[in-house]
Amino acid sequence: MNHSEDVRRVEITARGGRADIEIEIDGARIDPGAVKAYSVSHLAGQRPEVLLHVADRNETQWAGLARVAVADLPDPGPAAAAFLDAIDPEALERAALARPDLGTEPYSLTKTMLTQLGEWARGL
Repeated sequence: MNHSEDVRRVEITARGGRADIEIEIDGARIDPGAVKAYSVSHLAGQRPEVLLHVADRNETQWAGLARVAVADLPDPGPAAAAFLDAIDPEALERAALARPDLGTEPYSLTKTMLTQLGEWARGL
């Protein structure tokens, strides 16, 4: 197999940290609405790989050859358990009680704690 035949020129132009992207494959521009995400990986000694996550759009058509990989979504349980194990209960309670959105209705402390945990999980 001639590896130069299955190498494609891919150009991705991203503007800022937003989803404003332009993708070209071998000079052909891809409709930005046809791609909901992309990832680029490059392992030492191997060619770089670009993975395009195609949006579910009926009017989009793709033609050509591709290496297709199907992966199961990872189980979020172990990551969530590790995150929760690292939480200091005193720091969580202090942060929740200091929040301006803490209400007085039933379960408001629990709701506020869950909001706080979600923000910490997102790095906010």
